Amino acid sequence: MKKVLGALLLGATIVSAFIAYSMYTNHPAKQTAAIEQKQAAKKAEKKTEKKKKPVLKIEDLTYQLKDSRTGKVMKEFKPVHYKDKDVYDQEIKQLASELAKGIDTPMQNIKMDANGSLTGGSKQIILKEAELVKNLQNLNTKQLDVKVPIYETAPNVTAASAQGIADVSLASYSTRFRPSDTSRNRNVQLSAEAINNVVLGPGDSFSYNQTVGERTAERGYQPAPEIINKQLVMGIGGGICQTSSTLFNAIDGAGLQVTARSHHSKHVGYVPAGRDATVSWGGPDFKFTNNKDYPVIIKAYANVNTGVLTVDVRTSQHAI
Repeated sequence: MKKVLGALLLGATIVSAFIAYSMYTNHPAKQTAAIEQKQAAKKAEKKTEKKKKPVLKIEDLTYQLKDSRTGKVMKEFKPVHYKDKDVYDQEIKQLASELAKGIDTPMQNIKMDANGSLTGGSKQIILKEAELVKNLQNLNTKQLDVKVPIYETAPNVTAASAQGIADVSLASYSTRFRPSDTSRNRNVQLSAEAINNVVLGPGDSFSYNQTVGERTAERGYQPAPEIINKQLVMGIGGGICQTSSTLFNAIDGAGLQVTARSHHSKHVGYVPAGRDATVSWGGPDFKFTNNKDYPVIIKAYANVNTGVLTVDVRTSQHAI
């Protein structure tokens, strides 16, 4: 009997211990601790994974410079000096300048023929260098395409807007040359013919070098004296600066906006001091923009018999 009671007592003790253990292990605090322990383990695991992943750096990536008009890749660019601001800024400014040289195209202005019809003309194409530099200064690791901002502007003239465009003179200017200086006079005559009947709509730009073109013997230009470094020397096309200077005084009188003009290194006799506009192919250019809200036409006449060059800026009667 004692053995039986002892066995029962031992069994009851074991059962009580088991129940107590179960209650302990299922206690809410214990469960919470276990959950927190698992979460901490997962966080630690994620941190380890992040450390293993390589960090992307802008200077290690290759970017695609794309034409804003077509989306075509123009150049691949690796910003290796991105962290060195001064060096990097100089690098991207040089890059923008080089790209612009291959893109920038002056506007080819429309002309009016003898029948009063508009002919020729082509759009201006400009790469905005400052805008491209800004884009390259703001690179990120998520977007590897960089817009190269290129803008096109067509001549702003129509047959309707040019109706009666030669009716009224806005300003006229004349200079004189020696009729006996035949070679120089031929250059003045050719350059005057090149700018004659050029039509500029509102906002259209004008480049003397672009309009007249390169002065070569093949194009009929003659050797004549020209000013270089304060000296008179012989050069093909000498005398065309008289045409550009006469043009400047006419468009200035008409109130058009001059955007580029340089002086000779020595005083010239055909215009007052400070009223000249020197030009050379590949060098100084004379440029202006029609800042009016109506089109204008340039009329240029070189009379080699009387030795008078006249440039007249005109528009239609209803425009003013």
